[in-house]
Amino acid sequence: MTYPTITEQLEDPEAARESGRKKMSWAREHMPILAALRGTFEADRPFEGEVVGMAMHVEAKTAVLAELLAEGGAEVAITGCNPLSTHDDVSAALDANENVTSYARRGVEDEEYYEAIEAVVGHEPTITVDDGMDMVAAIHEDYPELIDSIVGGCEETTTGVHRLRAMDADGELKYPVFAVNDTPMKRLFDNVHGTGESVLANLAMTTNLSFAGKTVVVAGYGDCGRGLAKKAAGQNAHVVVTEVEPRRALEAHMEGYDVMPMNDAASEADVIVTTTGNRDVVTREDFEAMKDGVLLANAGHFDVEVNLDDLSDLATETREVRDGVREYQLEDGRRLNVLAEGRLVNLAGPISLGHPVEVMDQSFGVQAVAVRELVENGDDYSAAVHDVPDRLDREVAEIKLDAEGVDIDDLTDVQTEYMDSWQHGT
Repeated sequence: MTYPTITEQLEDPEAARESGRKKMSWAREHMPILAALRGTFEADRPFEGEVVGMAMHVEAKTAVLAELLAEGGAEVAITGCNPLSTHDDVSAALDANENVTSYARRGVEDEEYYEAIEAVVGHEPTITVDDGMDMVAAIHEDYPELIDSIVGGCEETTTGVHRLRAMDADGELKYPVFAVNDTPMKRLFDNVHGTGESVLANLAMTTNLSFAGKTVVVAGYGDCGRGLAKKAAGQNAHVVVTEVEPRRALEAHMEGYDVMPMNDAASEADVIVTTTGNRDVVTREDFEAMKDGVLLANAGHFDVEVNLDDLSDLATETREVRDGVREYQLEDGRRLNVLAEGRLVNLAGPISLGHPVEVMDQSFGVQAVAVRELVENGDDYSAAVHDVPDRLDREVAEIKLDAEGVDIDDLTDVQTEYMDSWQHGT
């Protein structure tokens, strides 16, 4: 049986398309980097003859990227990278594009989730664009015969890059993949500002609660945790950081945050947000230490950071207390509240919109030029995880500065020679 597209799954796809197209139009208006690239891609058609397979969070900003690749000549097939992050109306609007096929639908079970990925792989992509590495894994595990025809791939997020580097270290990665997540134009803005703002915004909208005066525990002080801590402090929360890496813990301490083990932090927390990319960050002993009413949310890619099996074992009763908030009542009467089923809270909540449009314009600008690089110079890259060439990251930054009307200085020839020389001393 062929897996159905989103259009085939919806009762009223036409109404959904109209709603999705409105969201996409708004996003387009605020994505000047993709707008600038669209002009050159439409003229040059750099992706003519290529098939781009995408497993991403299918919402308005992602849809603008998918259509940009299609406007550059690609056939695009797309599905979700999280069972709860798809906006069905946006998916339907994408599927109406004659050069895009969308299988993404919100709320699918695990089996359907992977069937949709297989449906995308069935288009025999020559380029993959992933958020979390599930498509790369599916191709390597189940469709190795496609690998020789794949030019390369791009990986959007921290978790996916970690998985890819582990795969590469084991000698199992068989085609080149750009670590888009690690570029300055993605990491310094998407992870810091995008995650920080969107997580707090979704928590506030879902719960209708304030952060002021509350103790917010941030698990992990990487780029995402750093941004979240900064934004929470800016909303007058008392921020506590938990870490396993001593230098990051010291950095958080020097930034003025309290740093302590999770079990100690759990007893003080009003809100806990995990940003580690690892599993079992919050477990049974932490739940047992928490006070009544704690909010638990995850901003990592997979739903394994807050151990819901442990929490379910401790709970005597569960109920949906607000849309997107499940209350777990413990034997002693304490109530612990989990947002978005422990999934990526800024994308998987019922009213989540993901990162701000302007932030994703930068990240997706890097994605677009990285795909172009694979098409134009794919033979230059071996089967491994590669950094995005710095010239591409700079290109995206220059487009953004131009759109913002910001001018900067250029190095003089003398300055360039000085910086490139080891012979200049006192």
